[in-house]
Order: sequence, then structure tokens, then C-alpha cells
Amino acid sequence: MYYTGFADEAAVSIDGQIAATKELGWQFIESRNVSGLALHDLPDCKFEEVCAKLDAAGIRINCIGSEVANWKRDPFLEADYLLSIAQLERSIRRAKILGCKMIRGMSFRAQLDLPAFDENLEKNVIRKVKYLVSMCEDAGILYLHENCNNNAGMSWKHTLRLLEAIDSPALKLVFDTGNPVMLFDRSEGDALTHMQNSWEYYSKVKQFVHYVHIKDGVSLGNERTENGFGKMRYSFPGEGDGHVREILTDLFKNGFDGGLSIEPHMGRVFHEPSPSDDSVNTNYMEYGRRLMALVNEIKASLK
Repeated sequence: MYYTGFADEAAVSIDGQIAATKELGWQFIESRNVSGLALHDLPDCKFEEVCAKLDAAGIRINCIGSEVANWKRDPFLEADYLLSIAQLERSIRRAKILGCKMIRGMSFRAQLDLPAFDENLEKNVIRKVKYLVSMCEDAGILYLHENCNNNAGMSWKHTLRLLEAIDSPALKLVFDTGNPVMLFDRSEGDALTHMQNSWEYYSKVKQFVHYVHIKDGVSLGNERTENGFGKMRYSFPGEGDGHVREILTDLFKNGFDGGLSIEPHMGRVFHEPSPSDDSVNTNYMEYGRRLMALVNEIKASLK
């Protein structure tokens, strides 16, 4: 098992991200943004600079947290599909340079105003995601689907339907412990009356989980944000409704040996206004330390 994290929540520049990672004693970064740009959108010269600094520091990118088919991309817009293809092409090229075998992707924005299991929408999404997964399969890279505010993330049932429809060894899951706390549960249909349950979701999909995002928090009710999320107060791991302790315990009981990637959303949230300076976010550092302490505690209890 190893630790990593969305270090753009620690600092803006690659220098700050590397410094935060080294201070935690970690060797990996899940790279999403560097200096305000997604890793796959950096100019070649800037990407080469990032690679050189990572090499010099002995830090590796274990996963590219891409914007491919994410919750900002409309499944009905061909332009968004073509953009996702282009972003994935660049991500694959850069993953090969980095020696990285995982790319985080999604299944386009959740359509909360359509029936939960709309047949035409589902066929459209499956067709597009299947092609994206095939690109990764051809490159020998995993497409890790995240349970976020996307079509296959509307419930555990949607996730299983996607996995069943796209039978590829390149399609695995990255399970985010905190996202169910702020996402509506569409497993039984169309009512937007309650949020998902992290433990239930994890329990239904755990055999397909390859990698884990650690996020936690408390739901603030059914009111939607402008992005379609439910409102949530983020917390340190194990202090919210994300069932972090229970999920980690079950993972370790079953021999999990993959990556735990922190995404605190405390202080810096990449899709919300954040400080423009390059000071290291102390919440990120504390979050990492608390996760390591929690993991040690759980492992000790299992001996």
C-alpha cells in the first residue's frame, strides 16, 4: 500500500506540490493541475520542466487525474466528447513518459433532470466511455472511473451497469469515500430526496475497486450547488459521513495493497476559487498525517 494525493490542493506550483509530498514522506502525486492547468493541458515545455523537477526530487506521478468525460462534460454534446478524446490522447502520451499506468476518468455529467435509467442516455454514455476505455486498453493503461457527479456515479447500480456493458480489463474503479455524501442516490429511480451512502456504495462495487480517494465530510441537506452536487462540509478523514474507517478496515481485511489518495477539499478545491499564492496548504499536510495515523490504528487493530 502507498500514499499519494491531489497535491494541487497543497500548492499551486510543482515546486510546492513536491515540497508538500516530501514533507509527508511520500513518493507519489496524483497529478491534476500544475500552475492552474490540467497536466494534460500544460505546454510541452512546461511539462518537460515538471518531469525534470519530479525526477530530481525522486517523486513520481502514480495517476493522472484527468478531466476526461468529467462532470463538466455534457454527454449530448459532440464537442465535449471530442474534447475528452483529445484530453485522453494527451494524457496517454504523458502517462507513458511518466511511466504512469492509471488515468482517472468519468462518464460525463449526471443528467438529474432525466429519468435515472434513461435508455437513450445510457446507450450514448456507454458508447462514448467504451471508446475512451479502448484507447487506454490499447495503450496498456487503466481507465479508472470515479464515482463522482457523472452518469455512472448516480448510484452503485449505475456503476455496475457501466462495468457490465464495458467488459474490458482496462476499466477499473477509483472509489471516492466522500463523494456519496454529496451526491443524490438514483438507485431506485428519479426522486432527488436523499444522498448516497458511502458504505452501501462501496460494499456493492468493492470487487472492482483498484484505487481509493480519501475524502470525508457531512451532508448539509438536499439543496443543490450550481454544479449539481449536494452541499457538504468537508472534514478530516474518519470525522464525517464517508465511512472512511469502515471502508479502510474492510479493504485491509481483504488484502488491499493499492494507493490511498487524499483529496481533502479543505482550503484549496481545484474547481472552486482558491488562493493564487504558492503557500503550502497546512490542512493538506494535516490531512495526510491524520490519514496515516488512522491507517496505522486500523492495521494494528487487525493484528
